[in-house]
Formats: sequence, structure tokens, C-alpha cells
Amino acid sequence: MNQQAKIERVLHNAHLPGDPFFLEGGPVGVLLSHGYTATPAEVRLLAERLHAAGHTVAGLLLPGHGSTPAEMSRCTWRDWAEAVEVEVRLLKERCATVFVGGESMGALLALYTASRHPEIAGVLTYAPAMRIATHVVWASYLLSPFVPHVKKKPLELTNEYWQGYTVHPVRALRQLHRLQLAVRQVLPRVRQPLLIVQARLDTAIDPRGVKEVFQRAGSRFKEYHWMEDSGHALILDKEIEVVSILTLRFMGKVLEGSNLREAYGAKT
Repeated sequence: MNQQAKIERVLHNAHLPGDPFFLEGGPVGVLLSHGYTATPAEVRLLAERLHAAGHTVAGLLLPGHGSTPAEMSRCTWRDWAEAVEVEVRLLKERCATVFVGGESMGALLALYTASRHPEIAGVLTYAPAMRIATHVVWASYLLSPFVPHVKKKPLELTNEYWQGYTVHPVRALRQLHRLQLAVRQVLPRVRQPLLIVQARLDTAIDPRGVKEVFQRAGSRFKEYHWMEDSGHALILDKEIEVVSILTLRFMGKVLEGSNLREAYGAKT
């Protein structure tokens, strides 16, 4: 079996475009990061809507994703954070104003990056995976020496727009947990305007973690919205248009506030 065939076997919806992308637009840039085991296909629908509104939008492929679960198992959370860091620097060279965002684990990476870059204009988080089930965390530590991955449940692989691994790499779950711990420490340093969108039908993460992000982030301007009819991959679900409108309105408020501060010479 050749390498392409192997990748297609472990990728759900392998036919979808899952490569990194860069959509050239105006001076406001948005960097979007996909989640655990996914690819940039997870953020593409939202990216296209933001681009249609005139923004420059980039979607990166995190290390170890879009290839094989074994490759992902060799990565650490710092590898993922550094990949986002590199893309932020590149986008800042192109755009005067930069937002960072992401889905699930990608939302955590956006928060971590924002804590290190106070010049980032705002943070867009969708189903931030601050907490997952405790038994899953412990299982990842106990099983990792013996089991490389576990198959996902069929219900996890029903979205026609989602692309990613059909299994959970166990070692990578440990890295997700370590990323959660790292983000928890830096949340008070996230002072940019913060958007959180969460789905009522999300069974992948613990909603208490989403509440924790909202409460502990140092942002003075925060928005928290619930999607009543969407699952975990809410930026690929039936309420994507609502999510897009909320995102653009939030960005508009941030940009308007920034322009007012500049016009009146106020300190930021």
C-alpha cells in the first residue's frame, strides 16, 4: 500500500481539500487553526465567509495532522503552538491588524498565542477544548505505552465537511491535556477582546471548561454565544451562517473600538 493510500485509509473524508490555505484580502487578517486530529478543512467554511467580507484569512495545517496518526503521536503541544506562532508572524507582515482563532484544540492554541502577543486585535474561539472527560485523560496516560491509537465512535465521523483521522492517537491526547494545563496558566494574560461560541449538542468536550475560559480570561470585552442546534464541529454545522454573522459583528465592534482609540489618541 502506497503512502497516499495509507493516508486515505486513516482520513475521514479524504477527498476534501485539507491543505493549508491563504485567502488574500484586505488589511485585516485572520489566522484560523483546526482542532485535534482535524485538518484546515475544519475551518475552511468559516474562512470563506470571512474572506467574502473582505478579510485576509489563513488556515494552517498543524504538525502531525493530515498525514498519519503515528506522525501525530511524535508531536508535542509545543510543536503545535510554534506552528501557530510562525503563521502569526507571517500574517503580521501582510496585515495591519490580526485576529487569531480556532476550533476546539485550535481555540486553545489561539488563546495561548494571544497571551504571548498583546498586539493581536482579538481572539475567536469555537468550542474551546479546555476540558475533556477525566477518564479519557487518565486512559491516555495509562494506555499510551501499550496502545498507539483507539478507533473513534461512528457518531464522531458523521459530518460531511469534516476531515481528519478516524482514530485517536493516544500519545497526542496526553499532549492535548498538557496544552490545556498551559492555557489555564496563561488565561489571565489574554486581555484582547474575546469571542466564544459553543454548541448545545457538543458531546466531545466538558462545557465547564468553556465557562472557565470565559471567566478566567483577562479580557474586558467578552462575548459568549450558544448554538442550540449544532454539535462539536459547530463551524461546519447547520448554524454556520449564524456563527459567521456573530464573528463578523464581533470583529466589527473590535475594529470600530480600535479606530476610535486611534482617533482620540487614547492609550490602548
